[in-house]
Amino acid sequence: MAPKYELPFKLDDPSILHFDSFVHNEWTPASSGERFEVIDPATTTPWTSIPTNTASDIPKYTKSASTAFSTFRTTTARHRAQLLQNWDTQIRTHRTDLARILVHETGKPLAEALGEIDYALTFTWWFVGEPERISGSITPAALPGRRILTLKQPIGVVAALVPWNFPVAMVVRKAAAAFAAGCTMIVKPSPETPVSALVLAELARRAGFAPGVLNIVTTDLENTPAVSEALCRDPAVRKVTFTGSTRVGKLVARYCADGLKKMTLELGGNCPFLVFDDADLNQALEMLMALKWRHAGQACITANRVYVQAGVYDKFVGMLKERTEKQIRVGNGWEEGVTMGALTTPQGVEKALQQVQDATAKGATVVLGGDKVQGKGYFFQPTILKDMTADMRVSSEESFAPIAALYRFETEDEAVRLANDTAMGLASYAFTKDADRLWRLFENLEAGMIGLNTGSSSAAEAPFGGVKESGYGKESGKEVAVNEYLVTKTGTLTVAGHY
Repeated sequence: MAPKYELPFKLDDPSILHFDSFVHNEWTPASSGERFEVIDPATTTPWTSIPTNTASDIPKYTKSASTAFSTFRTTTARHRAQLLQNWDTQIRTHRTDLARILVHETGKPLAEALGEIDYALTFTWWFVGEPERISGSITPAALPGRRILTLKQPIGVVAALVPWNFPVAMVVRKAAAAFAAGCTMIVKPSPETPVSALVLAELARRAGFAPGVLNIVTTDLENTPAVSEALCRDPAVRKVTFTGSTRVGKLVARYCADGLKKMTLELGGNCPFLVFDDADLNQALEMLMALKWRHAGQACITANRVYVQAGVYDKFVGMLKERTEKQIRVGNGWEEGVTMGALTTPQGVEKALQQVQDATAKGATVVLGGDKVQGKGYFFQPTILKDMTADMRVSSEESFAPIAALYRFETEDEAVRLANDTAMGLASYAFTKDADRLWRLFENLEAGMIGLNTGSSSAAEAPFGGVKESGYGKESGKEVAVNEYLVTKTGTLTVAGHY
């Protein structure tokens, strides 16, 4: 039995909340009976416990998903679209409940949690239209009396390894594309944020998804590597989709290599944000405020390195400091007026502190913040650093923290060189009113997504993914995302006689 906790929030529909793993549309404890606690980052107190599955539990999940796939793969495109529509309706109905759970799992403010639900719903809505758009082709052959046919079919059981920073949106973005294609999915959520994934599974059950189409396997931090490896190596799993760090992504790729499994890897970012002398500084500042401080900087597409041309550098630093002091208030996500919540993990706080100390030791100036917030919770001050240089840790590492690091540049060529001087290539942003320069930057910046006078690149209709060590494969976008879950089968037809 799960131990009893005093939940720190109330739900409109308490029946959606379950604290066991979810397999074949049933709530199931781990075979060991062990459980781990879920911690509220704002208070550092546990508010529930969840089953600690181990690698030995994985076969029951893959068996369930395989059994379901044998039937789900043959369902009509319209039926899959209707299921996705039903799931969308269920999530909309429980939008506030899900947001309340997110506040206590991730530490983000309630307004941001509601925003994540709304963002997730753009994917269910988008993918409702995709099942009936899947089609093959017929091609005239070079030889007479022959036709080449192609047929697209679902790849099979998919394992999704999901991060803690946007746990609802990442599950929905992956699962909606997989369901549109006709695949079944096993989700392993992060140990920090398992409850929201379990609620999504319950809502999928209510939406009419058959047993085994969506399974949720939970585990703690200690067992996560072994459970993830077991999922990746299980012969029943034919595709793995992973969102997380580049370091772990490389490990996941090694696990999948032996089985030659198809993969989508959405990995770390070290995203540059370029501001030129001729930019609309207020526009650039507005975009930077949203990108940098959202979820306390814990987003893979956040602005990690801010490059500002020399002519407006000091002015822009001052504008950013003034706006941040005025608009950003740190605190518990439930408090009125809070605009930035806690970091989700204590490790994030320590890494941020080390990066600031490294930068100042090498000559950077702290314009604002620069330290932990004293008291309970994993809070860090909104921090602005100027006079940054390429030899500092922030220049080569993903911060995943509320640190705005500003660098000075002189020319466009220098800006492009500095922006591309990273092993990562997820997103880049550029602000200028020179139309020719925008085209050059679009082509010359080494990233999978380029924001041109905007900081908003992620949308259901836009392919999402990076280059270099930020991974491969795409999520969302027209046809692209669903194709990641399909295989193309070729048929060659020979016709006797004349035609």
